[in-house]
Amino acid sequence: MSFDHREPGTAPEAWTTFLDTLSPDAVDLDGYQAVVVVAPHPDDETLGAGGLIAAAADAGIPVHVVLVTLGEGSHPDSPTTTPDELAAVRATEFRDALELLHPEVTAGSLGVPDVGLREQPDTLRDALVARLDATPGRALLVAPWRGDGHRDHRVAGEVAEAVGAERPDVDLLSYPIWAWHWDDAAEPAAPWPTAHALALTDDVLARKRTALAAYRSQVLPLSPAPGDEPIVDDRHAAHHLRHTEWFFGAQRSRSRESFDAHYARKPEGWDFDGSWYERRKRAVTLAALPRERYRSALEIGCATGVLTAALSDRADDVLGTDIAAAPLERARARAPHARFLQAALPDDWPEGTWDLVVMSEVGYYLSPDDLDRTIDHVVASLADDGVLVACHWRHPDDEAVSSGDVVDARLTERWPRPAIVRHVEDDFVLSVLPGPGVVSVARGEGLVR
Repeated sequence: MSFDHREPGTAPEAWTTFLDTLSPDAVDLDGYQAVVVVAPHPDDETLGAGGLIAAAADAGIPVHVVLVTLGEGSHPDSPTTTPDELAAVRATEFRDALELLHPEVTAGSLGVPDVGLREQPDTLRDALVARLDATPGRALLVAPWRGDGHRDHRVAGEVAEAVGAERPDVDLLSYPIWAWHWDDAAEPAAPWPTAHALALTDDVLARKRTALAAYRSQVLPLSPAPGDEPIVDDRHAAHHLRHTEWFFGAQRSRSRESFDAHYARKPEGWDFDGSWYERRKRAVTLAALPRERYRSALEIGCATGVLTAALSDRADDVLGTDIAAAPLERARARAPHARFLQAALPDDWPEGTWDLVVMSEVGYYLSPDDLDRTIDHVVASLADDGVLVACHWRHPDDEAVSSGDVVDARLTERWPRPAIVRHVEDDFVLSVLPGPGVVSVARGEGLVR
């Protein structure tokens, strides 16, 4: 997703019309012993969750804000203010804004470079784990929506989602910032079916408004010179200064309807045959298989059957599954020796034992709970000498629930044994996860003992 904050963007009035059609779940703070808010840049916490911060603190719930960067890159073309000067200004504004929201709110700064979170996501992960470990009772974790369009927002959302998925005593809410600007209220891409809303009292809204005004470097021009224009102008601020604050709840797995719509537009799905990226990735996947031949293979999310056909040359029996019916018609023609089943996994898990399971470009379409249940099914149905081969795209996907890196990390964390192959490049990550009876290729051929 790319956008230009200098463009007008979607009108607040258009969102008002859309929001009036929703029946969101209410944000209920009862039962939480702590609220932890992730702010990639100073002002994100106020724009996205300032009302929640104030309301939680008013209710006596401890609130801690994790500030990832100092936002020194907000005005890259400024002729009057250096990034170091901006960092100092924005750090002061951040402290002032939190004081205005509620004087008992605490905060910590991680010092990650602006637009640098992708290079050090563990800095945020470690900070969240440490904070939540020190938090007794149930916690509400609040972070940017990972589809928001800014790289730091995406990574912060992915890290928070992964941390929250690991902890049954943590609930996650995600807030949009730039999605209000670039998304289309007539056909929104954001996950509004999961919407949660927090009604703000007049007092809380007034504090949020005052806290936002404390970010003078963002809401006012740094100078009259070009490059010093405000980042959050009145039009953009209007999205956030409503009497209701909006969040997205736990993501659901991508729906069958969305896949049906995709194949209605593109019957071949993705360019599996023509794209060199796809053909090369398929070759890498097949080369990573530690055995030349398999008894029974299961392919999760087989789409139009291009990889299925190749697997049919390596396995006596192949079952391909897909959530949508349309691609299976093409798959049956492309791989006539394979079997196919329309199934929404993990609920429709097929019976059988497999010595090869392939999960290619599908894990990030599953909710955290569905991904965990899928992993459990694979472990339970995999033969001792079997392997799971998982390959996933590492770039953003607006239709995805998580990311390739999140899926690979979760597989690695929950799999009972270490991966025997892990191939990582800029575009995709591939892991081969073994059953207890798997040995190395050389050992299996008797080349080593």
